[in-house]
Amino acid sequence: MRKRGLPMSSFRARTSREQGRTVVRLAGECDFAARERLTGTLLAAVDGAPVVVVDLAAVEFLDSTGIHALVAAHHRARAADGRLYLVNAAGAVAALLELTGVGDLLRHPGDGAG
Repeated sequence: MRKRGLPMSSFRARTSREQGRTVVRLAGECDFAARERLTGTLLAAVDGAPVVVVDLAAVEFLDSTGIHALVAAHHRARAADGRLYLVNAAGAVAALLELTGVGDLLRHPGDGAG
């Protein structure tokens, strides 16, 4: 249950260029309230770079809206012969990604999991 006076959703995204790739660091809640910013951030990243790494270390909550945004960005990247990878998912976020198969679909090649 949320406390009165707190925003219904907190979402942050920071994009940077690092070592020939774009890194998108997401934080907070990737849910319906954040869908437009999340989708816009991811699509802009894949439109601007052939390799995009999405860092989920600070994501506290991910729902089907977030999954949809990740898959849509993956499809956009693949259509342009690019790649989108996920790294640092933990807890319930990692469990949801594995349950839906998105974790395997977007696993970074350097990730020893699996």
